Amino acid sequence: MTARTAQFLIAAVFLILGGWSLFAPASVIELAFTEAYRDSSFINRFTIACFGSQAVLFGLMALVTRWNARSFAVFAVLLLPFFVFDWWFHVRVPVLNSVGMLDLVGNVTMLVLAVLGWRAARAETA
Repeated sequence: MTARTAQFLIAAVFLILGGWSLFAPASVIELAFTEAYRDSSFINRFTIACFGSQAVLFGLMALVTRWNARSFAVFAVLLLPFFVFDWWFHVRVPVLNSVGMLDLVGNVTMLVLAVLGWRAARAETA
């Protein structure tokens, strides 16, 4: 896998999950939140859509920039707190149900891709 491919696949995770949040926030609330936290009020749909728009923005930026080994390494490190978020809001405060844990799947996927991209970028510059 090339560094560019890893970068594009990371962008795809942001574009897919972020696009879902941006364009179908009520669906995200209905499918990904536990019953106790499921509220499809305007402000909640708006908040989920805002989250999605930021994810889409980052996904688009990941498509148009070129990451080097340092970029992948920094991204991997900055991704680590999101694992705490997923654990906290699935185990400690059960907001996310099993569908909501798609966020964890996306984070694991991006972490693996960041490591692969880092390795490929180092090899490409060597």
